[in-house]
Amino acid sequence: MSLTLRHTTLSLPAGPVWLAARLAHAPDVRALVILARSTLDDDQSASETAICHALNQAGYATLGLDLVTPHEDERDPDLRYNTPLLATRIEAALAWLDHQPPLHDLARGLVTGGTASGAAIRAASRSTDRLHALFCIGGRIDLAGAGPLRALALPLCVAVGQHAPGRAMMHQAYSLIRTEAAWQEIDDTGLSAPATLARIIPVLVRWFDHHLANAAPPTEKAG
Repeated sequence: MSLTLRHTTLSLPAGPVWLAARLAHAPDVRALVILARSTLDDDQSASETAICHALNQAGYATLGLDLVTPHEDERDPDLRYNTPLLATRIEAALAWLDHQPPLHDLARGLVTGGTASGAAIRAASRSTDRLHALFCIGGRIDLAGAGPLRALALPLCVAVGQHAPGRAMMHQAYSLIRTEAAWQEIDDTGLSAPATLARIIPVLVRWFDHHLANAAPPTEKAG
């Protein structure tokens, strides 16, 4: 599907901070996929670029979202583990989308990795009317906590390396999920490596093709 995309650099309000974001959009996109990250390292940037390119080629708008500011990333590396805070920042981005006329009627997917996955599940468990599918790449879904994992009502796919650190905790967390879910084995520990991404990306695109095609538009909240 060929789209003429408009690329826009944005700053989204989230409480006392402004979050950097990168939007690629066209009037005839199929849906919107948000890519939220909790670190600003080069590997994460390269992964986002590759995934966004594939999704854009498949007809999706994309919104790359930094859940931390450059100052926070440099001065407070532990912030990436603050899943309650990062979850509120994902919700702030969803609220911002509710008030963007070109975007608010699009079905929404969310891609995360690492510690942002726990935050994504927390946000998604409270945002069933604003999100429709979730994909976690090597994500620490265990950081979401048992309550949000059980409360999740969106389809979730978790791609996990066979020798990933924390794999046992992630699998235990996965067992708590009651909604439609898929556990995708990846035979590589470096999930951001180009060869590994080349295997993950087709799975990711198919996941959103299946779950966003007939999703109802998000419900706008008052305020």
